[in-house]
Amino acid sequence: MTPPAAGLMLCDDLIFASKVTGTARAAGLTVAVARNLPRFAELLAETAPVGVLLDLHHDGLDLPALLAALRDRCPAMPRVTAFGSHVDAERLKAAREAGCDLVMARSLFVKRLEADLAAWLSPRSL
Repeated sequence: MTPPAAGLMLCDDLIFASKVTGTARAAGLTVAVARNLPRFAELLAETAPVGVLLDLHHDGLDLPALLAALRDRCPAMPRVTAFGSHVDAERLKAAREAGCDLVMARSLFVKRLEADLAAWLSPRSL
């Protein structure tokens, strides 16, 4: 039996998502990947992740609605780590203002992935 995913990722880039899931697997963690919003909703209905990784450039992303769905579905609000293009400062700022725990450029996300993924997929500190 596969353990429930510690993390849930919204990302339609298969190569990038494979890098994240491979890093997670090497660390003994699991990340379920949704390539689209309907699949994200399905996965969220199946499990309550402790960490969520969001590609801010996903088409149709309504960040406030997605964060509300996480609050409604999960017993404890998951830690939300969002990433996007470093040149899209407005989108990064909007993610911070919407309530994401950590927002960074995609390049920084990749740089920190191996060292910080376990923290990103851990429950929030009280």
